[in-house]
Amino acid sequence: MMTRRRSLAFVGVAVLAPLVASGASAQAASASLAVTTLGRHGTKVSTTVTVVAVPSGETYSVRSGRRISLPSGRYIAMTDIYESAPDGLGTDTLGAQVVQVSGTRTVTLDARKGKAVKVSLDTPADVTDPPRISAQVCAASVSNMPSAFGVSGWNDEGALYAIPNSSRLLQFGYLAKWSGNDGYVAVKNTTGIPAAPGGSFRRSKLATMRFSVRGGTQMARQNDTALQAQPKTDDCTTDMTAQVGNDDAPYSATVHVTPGGWQPRDDIFASNGDDIGGGFPKTRTLTAGQSVTQSFGRSAWGPMHFLPTVDRRSVTFLPDALIGDPDVGSGWGDPTKETVVLTKGGTTVKKKTLTGWHSSDPEFSAGIRSAGWYRLTVDGHRYRPGITFPGGMLSSRVVLDWHFKADPARSMVAPVFLTRFLPTGLNSRNQAAPGSTTTVGVTVGRGSQGPDVRFTQVNAKSVRLWSSADGGRTWQAATVRHSGSAWQASVHNPASGAVALRSEVTDSAGDRSVETVYRAYAIG
Repeated sequence: MMTRRRSLAFVGVAVLAPLVASGASAQAASASLAVTTLGRHGTKVSTTVTVVAVPSGETYSVRSGRRISLPSGRYIAMTDIYESAPDGLGTDTLGAQVVQVSGTRTVTLDARKGKAVKVSLDTPADVTDPPRISAQVCAASVSNMPSAFGVSGWNDEGALYAIPNSSRLLQFGYLAKWSGNDGYVAVKNTTGIPAAPGGSFRRSKLATMRFSVRGGTQMARQNDTALQAQPKTDDCTTDMTAQVGNDDAPYSATVHVTPGGWQPRDDIFASNGDDIGGGFPKTRTLTAGQSVTQSFGRSAWGPMHFLPTVDRRSVTFLPDALIGDPDVGSGWGDPTKETVVLTKGGTTVKKKTLTGWHSSDPEFSAGIRSAGWYRLTVDGHRYRPGITFPGGMLSSRVVLDWHFKADPARSMVAPVFLTRFLPTGLNSRNQAAPGSTTTVGVTVGRGSQGPDVRFTQVNAKSVRLWSSADGGRTWQAATVRHSGSAWQASVHNPASGAVALRSEVTDSAGDRSVETVYRAYAIG
């Protein structure tokens, strides 16, 4: 049964925040516009109308039937005419008109002129319900006017309509989703609102994305995964969203989509329902017949980006994304609390405890007076007030230990590294079999920094790796093999518990980078 409870888990259509007309525009108002909206039975229906000036893009919001003062000129008036029904079912009709406003002007958007948005797919037998369709009417790009201004609605097929309009100042976009054992998603954008909105699609022309959501690394178990449309050039389908899965980790889900750009996303929810995190991996450009896998929550989580810098006679470090999912990307990490210490020759230069929770970006900065060898340590723990972390959580603590030469008169990114561990052969809960051997991929990188600090080329001379089965009290050296730009280590697993991993990377100048991830993966 179709209800009006909006669910961002299904649809993430860009919703406009109407702008208030500037004082200058209000003073220059010499005309007015009223928009009447009629339902599918010809009676007046109260809606919110978005009015966009052409070509400036200045946007106004007004209730239907009410008059708004405007400067004389050309405008686009658009709305979603929603009509409820006693049985809980309702209809949406999207419509827009291009209006030349001069003097007193009144226009009508009449849902009776709407045409049903019809989509078809050679669906498999397990798809029994009609597709859910989200649609949007947008102001197309004209001069300097962006295409972000629009109105949206969603409904089951047969209850969603659009009023045809051939104006090239308009775009019409929709996303349709069929649900069965797998999901099937089609997006389409047109210039103008077609006389017969919709389209026909075949499964053989779709691409496939498989979502693998693993357990053990996340702050909470419930993960809402989705795909957002990301066309090469922004249009009326940009950021339209289809839910892929909504379940406790671990789980897997498969969705078949029309070729083009797609942005995977992941939202993580606490037991009280709060959205406590998530991430956006890189956009995937998919072709017909292509099949890819998007992972979330693979072990081991660790530092995503940022190295210490030497600038303005100080050593500075930003502990952003200290514990993050490498499959999501460098722009996101879980909130942490960390203790940062800078020493020289065994003498503490500065020590500070930081947390990025509900504050501006934390930063450690310590002034240095002379050139020499410095040691910077960062001991970070997952941290968020009011959140009870799951018992046995993986990648719960990360320690960085950098030893490098610095000169206060020379600005540079410290010649140190970040290591990423990727244990292979783990199950969906990031567990290795008791007593087995796990191959751990080891990638050594320098990441990227801002352009104002010199980023020197530094090459790793040696890479070593150890594992611990007792929480770091004792460590066992692993056999490390160099392969291309990465290394592989063979770790002998204990009978139970969890495994910590530690790497040491050195360069020819003697700079050393030690990274430790506690509870990198589990045994089960």
